[in-house]
Amino acid sequence: MTAPRHIAVIDIGKTNAKLALVDLPTLTEIAVITRPNHVMPGPPWPHFDTEGTWNFLLDGLRQFHRDHRVDAISATTHGASAALLGPDGNLAAPILDYEHDGPGTCADVYDAIRPPFVQTGSPRLTNGLNVGAQLHWQFLVDPSLHARTAHILTYPQYWTHRLTGVIASDVTSMGCHTDLWAPREARPSDLIDTLDIAGKIAPVRKSTDILGPILPDIAAATGLARDTPVACGIHDSNASLYPHILGQQGTFSVVSTGTWVIVMAMGGQDVTLDPARDMLMNVNARGEAVPSARFMGGREFELIQQGHPISISTEDVNSVLADSLMLLPAVESSTGPFQGHPMRWAGGTEPETGSGRRALALSWYLALMSGTCLDLAGANGPTIVEGPFAQNPWYLTMLAAATGRPVRASRSATGTSFGAALLFGATDALAKPEEVAPAANAIELANYAREWRAALGLE
Repeated sequence: MTAPRHIAVIDIGKTNAKLALVDLPTLTEIAVITRPNHVMPGPPWPHFDTEGTWNFLLDGLRQFHRDHRVDAISATTHGASAALLGPDGNLAAPILDYEHDGPGTCADVYDAIRPPFVQTGSPRLTNGLNVGAQLHWQFLVDPSLHARTAHILTYPQYWTHRLTGVIASDVTSMGCHTDLWAPREARPSDLIDTLDIAGKIAPVRKSTDILGPILPDIAAATGLARDTPVACGIHDSNASLYPHILGQQGTFSVVSTGTWVIVMAMGGQDVTLDPARDMLMNVNARGEAVPSARFMGGREFELIQQGHPISISTEDVNSVLADSLMLLPAVESSTGPFQGHPMRWAGGTEPETGSGRRALALSWYLALMSGTCLDLAGANGPTIVEGPFAQNPWYLTMLAAATGRPVRASRSATGTSFGAALLFGATDALAKPEEVAPAANAIELANYAREWRAALGLE
């Protein structure tokens, strides 16, 4: 059988639904369409417009196949959502919007039955961000729902089920702060029995598993070949990690930057996670537990930089080092490893907004926060930085100096659609991250990093 080339990727984010056609050998998107991911008001609760999205996907598949040819289909979605199916394979209830505050109304009751963090690596999150909290609340407010539910699927597999008829969940979505999975033991958590859903949870499979070909009626509706294969699918954060899993060997870490900076340590030291420091355990596409830590670095950048471009001179560097001008955590104190710590400036007065000194101290702060997260996650080996911070040389050189380990900047295509397409196989187009050369003043940067940690009582 010829390896598939054109992979149609269903990519459902919280804000938008996307269908992309990825050319696997070149790892390029040759066609993309999007629509808002509408939330319907209810009854019985705010829920996703799955039928509107389904019609959008079928129309897109038909268009893509007509214009380019579709050889295979993959799916990636946001986490914190589950589909409850009846015996007929249709939804037993609409898919709850996890931002709805309903689960919060019985939070105390749920907290008394949820498994301990040491088992799940899943921190307690608000509203329905823990899927277990969703299910607990839904069964309470709709007493007949438990009996009506034959299968519980994680969200990517709701879409692959509609394409193939196969009942499945995927390990990355089950391991995404659901409270339903024990990552270190690769098994369901005790909550499965507590909620009496052991016979309802769909079989947990690897993201790369091929569930089967599309159903005959899907082939008829879209024009796709009846033997078009469909991959099981993957949680979106793990879709971003997957290209690095394919491209790297041995121990390494990934720092994914955006609104959230998420640190994931592959093959590092065995660590004890602390939910109070915004740590959690993810599960990658191979089913492996991945210690992770995070903070809202992109949000912090925006708050401090206030829209000004970064322009840093040699004089700024010398001045900040001479004064030990430092931004100390936490800018966004509700998240990250220093929750509740008030932000403050050390080594002088707060630098002027838009100045090079301010931008440099901010860049180094973000690098040192990332380094803290790497330490917490037990990182070893090289660190790969992807996203906006991979374009910031001051961030990269400080991260290398602070950790004493190689830093590599990833500037290739590593988004969710590409990661989901790669479930069908690796490609030579997956460029290796670029090694970051040590800064000429690396010793001074390392001394600055030690001073920063000492100011926080970490040295």
